Amino acid sequence: MQCPLLYRFRVIDRLPEKPSEAATRGTLVHAVLERLFDNPAVERTAGRATALIPGQWDRLLESKPELSDLFADDAEGERLSRWLAEAERLVERWFSLEDPTRLEPAERELFVETELESGLRLRGVIDRIDVAPTGEIRIVDYKTGKAPRPEYAEGALFQMKFYALVIWRLKGVVPRRLQLVYLGSGDVMTYDPVVADLERVERKLQALWEAIRLATETGEWRPRPTKLCGWCDHQAVCPEFGGTPPVYPLSVRAAESGQGVQGTMGPVRAGTGRPAAVEGP
Repeated sequence: MQCPLLYRFRVIDRLPEKPSEAATRGTLVHAVLERLFDNPAVERTAGRATALIPGQWDRLLESKPELSDLFADDAEGERLSRWLAEAERLVERWFSLEDPTRLEPAERELFVETELESGLRLRGVIDRIDVAPTGEIRIVDYKTGKAPRPEYAEGALFQMKFYALVIWRLKGVVPRRLQLVYLGSGDVMTYDPVVADLERVERKLQALWEAIRLATETGEWRPRPTKLCGWCDHQAVCPEFGGTPPVYPLSVRAAESGQGVQGTMGPVRAGTGRPAAVEGP
């Protein structure tokens, strides 16, 4: 939905992207908040949480050595220190938004997957699922950035409704609440979905998949310029910046007249023409 051509570069061409400090900090903070719940409730303090940061950073570097390139030119370690300090501030802010001593998550970093009647498979990883004693489900997602302005809130909720749809199809229960926790600005956004919401999301995903299928077959992935282009790693091969995309690696057929071509999610299974999988953000 953001940019069909960017989808092609990432999913079909698999062009490499440089790790970013912001995204990596988000991964680090998520790991800390997940691991904090390994401790008994009484020990889930801000001090214990921030003490987890160095060890989780070491684990990230061990699993993804390329992340060391982020601070390769930081001989004195000053940028790394500031970066880790910002991660600490984000973790500490979480304690002003939620009280982990009163939470016992049913699931953390839960991989979920389901297949719709059409054969389209949906999958994603949910940061946290809380289940009330009465059985109601709350889906929680941590964001290390700032909350969007109201006019952009629906875009942020789409991810959460996606997760709610998967849970609904898996368990037959509509989650009671969707909750976005924005550590960058200290805001909490909640939404209580109903069946009609999830049915609309399912129709939208089916339409997106059809657009992806057509674009995959025709090779027509159009750029969609926005303010986010300034952060894109692929400007050198994007027509909007005078670049030429790499040779399309899949066989193509001519688009039929009037077909719109755009897409954002997963590739068609080779040789089947059937849906493969749509992954949540």
